[in-house]
Amino acid sequence: MTGVNGSSASEASRAPLFVKICGLRTAEDVDAAVEAGADAIGFVFAPGGPRTVDPALARPLAERVPGHVLTVGVFRGQPVAEVRELARAAGVRAVQLHGDEGPAHYAELRPDGWTLIRATSCRGESPALGELGEDLLLLDAPAPGSGEPWDWSAGSFTPPTGRWILAGGLHPGNVADAVRTTGPWGVDVSSGVEARRGVKDPRLIREFIRAARSVE
Repeated sequence: MTGVNGSSASEASRAPLFVKICGLRTAEDVDAAVEAGADAIGFVFAPGGPRTVDPALARPLAERVPGHVLTVGVFRGQPVAEVRELARAAGVRAVQLHGDEGPAHYAELRPDGWTLIRATSCRGESPALGELGEDLLLLDAPAPGSGEPWDWSAGSFTPPTGRWILAGGLHPGNVADAVRTTGPWGVDVSSGVEARRGVKDPRLIREFIRAARSVE
């Protein structure tokens, strides 16, 4: 299997913690995330939120990102045709589906060559990586994007195996503990590195990445 940045699965398993910074809207924020060592940059195309962008804004931002950093379009409950159109227009290299999309969505998007990320809230037993056809699995809080953490420290939570990403309520002050507790392949943050809702803070981006990797 090929890793998200072109490495083999065995190489990916030995790589440093994968860090995704999501909901970016400005060149300053993109540059800060890349310079701090982010592995992935997320642009939100799901409608109705403070971090939503359109392809005209996202494309020049994606073009600033070097090839070793994954650019991700985030969608929620949108038709496959719309996802495909927006992702192509923005020039992202990965698609993250954050709704109730079933295996048909992943099967239809697979031929386009994107890395496919399944994002889902963790309720009860953890889902298995790949069961819908995704390459990466992201476990989020019940209210995605709210900044509210979920109880990933509960004894009832059994982390998935493989390339799974922890999200939901993470910030520079708790991400190291979260990584120690759950042992994820990667972490994802949006509101936890914001000065105010929808507005990123480059200092917090740097602090988050440094704290996340301090566990290693």
